[in-house]
Amino acid sequence: MMGTYLDYAATTPVCDAAAHAALEAMQQHFGNPSSLYRLGLDAENLIAASRRRLAKALDCDEGCLYFTGSATEANNLAVIGGAAGNPRKGKKVVTTAIEHAAVLTPFEELKRRGYETVLLSPDETGNYTPEQFYEAVDANTALVSVMLVNNEVGTRLPVEAIIRAVRRKNPETLIHVDAVQGAFKLPFSIRKADPDFLSVSGHKIYAPKGVGALYIKKRVRIAPLLFGGGQEQGIRPGTESVPLIAAFAAAVDWYLPMQAEKLTHYERMNACLRERLATIPEANINTPEGAVPYILNFSVDGIRSEIMLHHLDSFGISVSSGSACSKGAKSHVLKAMDFSGTRADTAIRVSFGAYTEEADMDKFADGIENGLKRLIRTK
Repeated sequence: MMGTYLDYAATTPVCDAAAHAALEAMQQHFGNPSSLYRLGLDAENLIAASRRRLAKALDCDEGCLYFTGSATEANNLAVIGGAAGNPRKGKKVVTTAIEHAAVLTPFEELKRRGYETVLLSPDETGNYTPEQFYEAVDANTALVSVMLVNNEVGTRLPVEAIIRAVRRKNPETLIHVDAVQGAFKLPFSIRKADPDFLSVSGHKIYAPKGVGALYIKKRVRIAPLLFGGGQEQGIRPGTESVPLIAAFAAAVDWYLPMQAEKLTHYERMNACLRERLATIPEANINTPEGAVPYILNFSVDGIRSEIMLHHLDSFGISVSSGSACSKGAKSHVLKAMDFSGTRADTAIRVSFGAYTEEADMDKFADGIENGLKRLIRTK
């Protein structure tokens, strides 16, 4: 039983289409894609078909899309591999202070390797201007990495304008977009945005965990992080997981026709929850207006996040305090947005998905009100 699940930014349940595609691949297309007999060729063809479908959804050339084991791997490959593969471009790299750990940690590794790393601060809404990137980039800047949607507060960054600004300042600077929280959920075109690298994740769009993909623009050099049999054109060697790749494509095919309808649905639920939270004096919303409608971050005065989360869990309600990949850590995003430590310590992130219903908003808000009565009384 899923209960009231409101943590879709952490992971999504596997949709029936993806589960069926994975099972069919495991049972009928189990050959090694590198093998030359029919079973191997069948598996190779299934990967090729899945790549075409995902490339169409992202609006990019299928030959530029490489499968990985996760979006974390794709981010590492883009950031570290992109910088290492282009040493003549310079020894400076630029990103934002609100990136996911899967980007910030590779930046720390580049710093250990002698790169100058620049982390740009957001405004009070968690957003950035193209001019900030224009000013930060110089002739020595090898790479810029920027997220499409922030995973904690839901701010959508103006990546298309940022890419144009960076290119105006230094056409040689490589640009990576972490699109994990935005790809497939929002209208977005790689062809129009024109990044050099772009990362996506399967388990954030109703596919199983263990599969991601990295777009690499044609003729852009990248240094692989792994070495082996030459799969994925040597960019990501290792026997491909045919079931996970097939499931990834099936999940995207399932979700895309509903994209516009779901965005409208999320907007209604977001407005409903904001209205309920406005009646709770202790609730302070951290997500700015204009953010994506499927992520809402707020704080509850007087009750630490983990205490409220355990209380809600006892009522069958699943939410988080921020990034699921930074368990127990204070929110670097809220800190960067200049919220107080108390505000960050009491933050809760609600994120909607395909199976969320408007009735879940009332159940969740009731759970918060119940928690305030019980937890403050027993402090």
